[in-house]
Amino acid sequence: MLKKTLALVSLFLVGTLLFSFQEKPKVLRTIIIDAGHGGKDVGARGAFSYEKDICLGVATRLGEQLARTAPDVKLLFTRTDDSYPELHTRARMANQNKGELFISIHVNAAPPVQHKEFTGNKTVVSYVGKGKKRKKVTRQVPQYRYYSTPNPAKGTETYIWGAHKNEDKEVAMRENAPMLAEENYQQNYGDVDVNSADFIALSLLKTKQFFKRSATLAGLVEEEFAKVGRVSRGQRQRQVGIWVLQATAMPSVLVETGYITNRAEEDYLNSENGQEEIANCITNAVKNYMGWLEKNQISAQQGLTTGVQKQKATETFLNQIEAAEQRRQQAR
Repeated sequence: MLKKTLALVSLFLVGTLLFSFQEKPKVLRTIIIDAGHGGKDVGARGAFSYEKDICLGVATRLGEQLARTAPDVKLLFTRTDDSYPELHTRARMANQNKGELFISIHVNAAPPVQHKEFTGNKTVVSYVGKGKKRKKVTRQVPQYRYYSTPNPAKGTETYIWGAHKNEDKEVAMRENAPMLAEENYQQNYGDVDVNSADFIALSLLKTKQFFKRSATLAGLVEEEFAKVGRVSRGQRQRQVGIWVLQATAMPSVLVETGYITNRAEEDYLNSENGQEEIANCITNAVKNYMGWLEKNQISAQQGLTTGVQKQKATETFLNQIEAAEQRRQQAR
């Protein structure tokens, strides 16, 4: 029995060592770029432009920059023209193509600021009583002017799916079970049972992993915006309203690139320089994100080496036990 155990340990060690010497896999193979809104859905409106057009412009430039920065990464777009893919179509497209990162481009908006200004008093005459007792009464009624001005809100925000919604994310991942499967998964492991305890555990693990990776990328995006002087409103978790972040079985972020309701920002968002700068910030963030993934990959490999060392120590210990047992039997 002990020899069988040693043989299994040795086999595990050989397999582990062979794996550790394999060529380092790519940390990212497919990125999905989603230009928000489109077609009949114009999104937010500014003084002279629509959100859908800005989203498409930034997404196009982002794709061009990522293609130069990471030529080995496959880039897929949810739309490349003024069309409107429904939200479930975007999520399904991302999942079916085994995306490993989902970046959705949007533009923010803020409602006008309402004002109330006192303009003076108005004398109002009224009468009280009846007949001879009827009296004239005057009173002063304050008058106000109501008007609105454009909201001064400006800056960027990068959203991820809310942490407390992880259960929903897990369900979405189970609904998109094939996206967690490796190539030739069925040939190697058989059919996927999305209701099995093992698969549910895997979904939960992936959910936590996706949340951490999404949060990391969101923080990197906002750091890049701050570097070029944009007002960064930070990375945020959205509890409702971002269905594509919940339905995509991969790390996902939604970038609010600025406020179309702020005229200065609307000019910037529609300018060629502005869109190039926004795309460049996101590209740099993705590049840094890939570096972060590679660093974690190396750490994981180092942890694997430590595991091999522990297995060697276990093998030595078992050999010592076997030798001691043989000596006891010989002494009888």
